[in-house]
Amino acid sequence: MNHNISVKRTKRTLIGLLASLLLTAGTLFYSYDMEPKTLTVTRHHITSPTIPHGFDGKTILQFSDVHLGKNYTHNQLRTLVNRINQEQPDIVVFTGDLIDNFNQYGSQRKGAQPILAQIQAPLGKYAVFGNHDRGGGGSRLYKQYMEGAGFTVLVNEARKITADDGESITISGLDDFLLGNPDIPQALQPLQMEDFNLLLVHEPDIADLIMSYPVDLQLSGHSHGGQVQIPWFGTIYTPPLAKKYVEGWYAVDDANTQNKPLRLYVNRGIGTTELPFRFLSAPELTVIQLQHRKSLIDSSNPNSLPAIPSY
Repeated sequence: MNHNISVKRTKRTLIGLLASLLLTAGTLFYSYDMEPKTLTVTRHHITSPTIPHGFDGKTILQFSDVHLGKNYTHNQLRTLVNRINQEQPDIVVFTGDLIDNFNQYGSQRKGAQPILAQIQAPLGKYAVFGNHDRGGGGSRLYKQYMEGAGFTVLVNEARKITADDGESITISGLDDFLLGNPDIPQALQPLQMEDFNLLLVHEPDIADLIMSYPVDLQLSGHSHGGQVQIPWFGTIYTPPLAKKYVEGWYAVDDANTQNKPLRLYVNRGIGTTELPFRFLSAPELTVIQLQHRKSLIDSSNPNSLPAIPSY
């Protein structure tokens, strides 16, 4: 009798062990071969009284952290560019980390530039440096490289984006905070309270440093959304300056300032780095529609943000 009980327990243990091994193998296969190739598109609205009528309904498409290299190929980049163009965005922004290692993947560099040049955006394509664009020899190559693909690379500066009717919004870009030379006052002091001000910066946690400036919307990447998330636990690891703001929308408020409320969106990125896995953090394109505050918003859309208060 006792022998039979022991045999049953052994069988149950072996079955449980086998099930765990199969689950682990399946999860590894999914996170290595499937999820990194699954591109998601998230859609949002942002409303503000400072968005000019000429930009009412215009869209900004953000992509980030491509990490071209051995784990992200030219064919994948072509698919990405085709998907971007399908959205017919008015403005395209790239928030850093194009190539995983500029020195190591020279052949990837050469072939990727004409693919990136195919991205269409009638109101312009803009980019900033990420830490991988500064590292690996990228500092001397990235800006010219992206300009050759039709992007304006913003390094501690602000530009105007002008619609057909002559109305404009302001777009600013900060240099990378880990390996670059960021200058917040140089980039943001020209901003005016009455304008709609968009900021591109690779690292999201910089939001806490810019609340004294009249920035309406900050777009960042860098975090990869954690790249690997564990249910009921969260992210295993996020890089420096992506610890507080990891993915999605944040309202960054400072009770001590009378400035505009700052909205931050953190994109999960496209590629992988360090390890070629993604789990519960699928690659992402973000499409944000600008709407003047008086425009109607679909209240049934859960991604529609509430109007920014008047000031």
